[in-house]
Amino acid sequence: MTDLAAISGGIDLGGTKIEARLFGPGYQSIDSLRIPTPRGSFDSFLRALAKQIHWLEAQSGRGGKLPIGIGLPGIINGETGEAMAANIPITGVDLPAALTRTFGRALPLINDGQAFALSEAHGGAGLGAQSVLGLIMGTGIGAGHVLGGAPPYRRNIAGIEAGHLGIPAHLLARVDLPLRSCGCGKKGCFETYLSGPGLSEICRLKLGHPIAPKDLGQAAEAGDPAAQSVLQIWAELMAELLLTLQITLDPDCIILGGGLSQLPDVTRHLTRAFATRRLGPMALPVLRLAAHGDSSGARGAAILAVQQAARG
Repeated sequence: MTDLAAISGGIDLGGTKIEARLFGPGYQSIDSLRIPTPRGSFDSFLRALAKQIHWLEAQSGRGGKLPIGIGLPGIINGETGEAMAANIPITGVDLPAALTRTFGRALPLINDGQAFALSEAHGGAGLGAQSVLGLIMGTGIGAGHVLGGAPPYRRNIAGIEAGHLGIPAHLLARVDLPLRSCGCGKKGCFETYLSGPGLSEICRLKLGHPIAPKDLGQAAEAGDPAAQSVLQIWAELMAELLLTLQITLDPDCIILGGGLSQLPDVTRHLTRAFATRRLGPMALPVLRLAAHGDSSGARGAAILAVQQAARG
């Protein structure tokens, strides 16, 4: 029989789904329920989230004593609680206060990039490392950082917005790519070329038409020189971002997740490009693929909830 004290719950909030996942000992998934994310209003969103919270409480047999964490995109002001997110209707809302009023208790909140890194640091690809950086490469570029098995203090409930660092102008000039406007309002962000849509844009500029990353990867693996040249450009840009992250955070390992982590031999290609940018004698972090995939967001949120419950 499962030890009730070892049960925890995690919520992975995204623009398309609210996934509730129940975990047992070792944060092994026991059960999950996924529903669409209402985007029309905060009230409809909160009702859907409440449904998932109550489902976890009922499934666990622990009711309101079940540790539950919530992983979500965006930023939450650490002083006012004001939230901002692009794809869920929480912008302008004091989210921590609204959740406490609704559920009668504070529910730990964690940025989805931080949740990903925390999950991989506990029984994942970052197991045994002191400093773990999780890098999500999908429709956007985001990251999270874990030190000694726990996320370090951050004034805002935010991840590492790595995608919104600026690409060096000399690098864009070398690969003959123009500055592009980013959804954040700036120009020249890494995300404009390193994300899935960004990689398709490199294809459009270099090959004359966009190609989905999966198809591009298959073409490169089959020996298409044009596809290989595009992926080489992408790897050079990504290696520059990896160097920036190493210089600032100096992790033991970098865990790759998101759809672009499935590109053929991605760790080998990025390690080779990264090595050419080594700063002096600095040892490079190991690049690894994520072990927990789609469950990492909810899993990391559950780990945070248990850690906070243990601290009382």
